[in-house]
Amino acid sequence: MVKKLRLPVFPVRQQIGTFYTGVAAARDLLEVCKFDFRRIHDRGGHKEFLGIQRELKEARIKEISKYIKTQDAVFPTSIVVSVDERCARIEEGRDYCVLELSEYIDPIDERLNIPYESLATIIDGQHRLKSFEDNLDILFDLPVSIFIGIDDATEASIFSTVNLAQTKVNKSLVYDLFSLDRNRSPEKTSHEIAVALDELEDSPFKGRIKRLGSATEGRFGETLSQATVVKGILPYISKDPMTDRDIGKRIGFWPERDGSEFSRRPFYTFFQKDEDEKILANLMNFFSAVADKWEGAWNWTGRGAVLNKTNGYNALMRFFRDCYLFETSTPEVVTKTAFRKILDRSSLTDDHFTTNHYPPGSTGASTLYRDLLVTTGIRP
Repeated sequence: MVKKLRLPVFPVRQQIGTFYTGVAAARDLLEVCKFDFRRIHDRGGHKEFLGIQRELKEARIKEISKYIKTQDAVFPTSIVVSVDERCARIEEGRDYCVLELSEYIDPIDERLNIPYESLATIIDGQHRLKSFEDNLDILFDLPVSIFIGIDDATEASIFSTVNLAQTKVNKSLVYDLFSLDRNRSPEKTSHEIAVALDELEDSPFKGRIKRLGSATEGRFGETLSQATVVKGILPYISKDPMTDRDIGKRIGFWPERDGSEFSRRPFYTFFQKDEDEKILANLMNFFSAVADKWEGAWNWTGRGAVLNKTNGYNALMRFFRDCYLFETSTPEVVTKTAFRKILDRSSLTDDHFTTNHYPPGSTGASTLYRDLLVTTGIRP
């Protein structure tokens, strides 16, 4: 018996030609698609460049596969595929068409057969679709755009156009949009704390955080993006923000976690108990102590400054945990005075915090972090 996949579709007429758009169950689409990544094939000394897709990245597949299981899972944009015209038949209808996909059996040369399992080639969306291989038990429909009978050059053109035309979304904007979520989540809490740090009159970050990742009109001296600030806070709340966000949506509260979790994520208990103000208080106290200890470096925003910019912030956020755990072994608010006593042990001066000592990039941030540990004696 010949396997067939029948899909209600609508024709879409654009400059490149006509293609069809519809909806298919992920499991059905996965069954007929082959993954055709870009590769070099050596044929008798002649190199052929085959396929159009980027090679699959297992880490990305794993991440999407995990996302599929959450309450938030949604893929509103189309998987784009190409189908050989010998495997496709269109039945015209008054309101819509029906696209029937089936294998092709060549009557003369079996080498030209096209099996059901590879009658479609993915042009865009390979990671999304591949992620359903481990989630076949989940009923999930996907929008799909289907090109019929196009050649390799056209496939490549579509792939390039779709991917080159996409603008990478600003992460600060992504985090900012969590404020619209009705449910609590690690991302929303981290965002709200970043906003409070930027707005509170007595905050050392007052007016210094670029909301939405770009400079705010009429403000000067913004040295940190919202995304940078959020990403520094988030790991202290959650090891897996996506899972914790999903737990909150499913059951509305978060479980107790063992004591070892505290040393890695000292803000989790505050978040779990809806005491986000204590997270804010700890950060305010720590960074106020930093701003007092190294006032000149903290207020210097010119070329070569480090302490109040991304590298300095990243190093200080790593150092915060060491200082916090040096002072307490239970979730509590550590005072500015206690943090200042630790910082006063450091021999670093305002003049140290320049790009000459700590160049841009992760190496500079890591070096500054180590210097803070060593000069305060928290670690040898």
